[in-house]
Amino acid sequence: MFKKIASDALGLSDIGRIISKDDFDKTQSDDFVLTEDGEKIHFLIKSKSDEYCFTNRALIHLDGEKASSSKRNIYRYDYYQNHIKDVSIETAGTIDLDLEIKFTMGNKVFSIDIAKDEGEAIADLYKSLLAISHIQEENRLHSEFAKDSIGTATGLIKDNRFHDNDISNEFEQIATFAYKWFEEKHQEHTQKDFKDVFEKYIQN
Repeated sequence: MFKKIASDALGLSDIGRIISKDDFDKTQSDDFVLTEDGEKIHFLIKSKSDEYCFTNRALIHLDGEKASSSKRNIYRYDYYQNHIKDVSIETAGTIDLDLEIKFTMGNKVFSIDIAKDEGEAIADLYKSLLAISHIQEENRLHSEFAKDSIGTATGLIKDNRFHDNDISNEFEQIATFAYKWFEEKHQEHTQKDFKDVFEKYIQN
């Protein structure tokens, strides 16, 4: 009992370790990566009860209810649907043997305990997530600019009359143009694959 209390106090109860790329295929997360679609693991943290698998397209979280159970809840957070923000690292204290990397994806807040000696590798993950968050914010702003521009254009022509009273034809042309415009801008400012970011910053 005393050992358990001491373990929890020191943050040892579920400290994660970084898995070498040579051992990615030995983890449960590997089974849920969309390799058929070009998805690849770039960083993986494993603790007694959880796995945090960072691919070029998503975070796959195998959430264990408790360390003594083999049951896992599998959650997937695609980057393009769950933007990253509030990335930070809490360094280890004098008696602590772990540090924490914290971030938010969509509405989900993550706080992952990592072994203290993994600090250099965690810095690589920190930089990767921070870079992705910057790209996502820029894309979000450009998407807003695109919406504002079509709104401005609509306002400039809203008082114009339809030519030759051909309302249905001109309405169809305008609707088609607007749809293609939004589709194009969506594709332009929605990034689903961040392979280049991970390859730039992950050194292990």
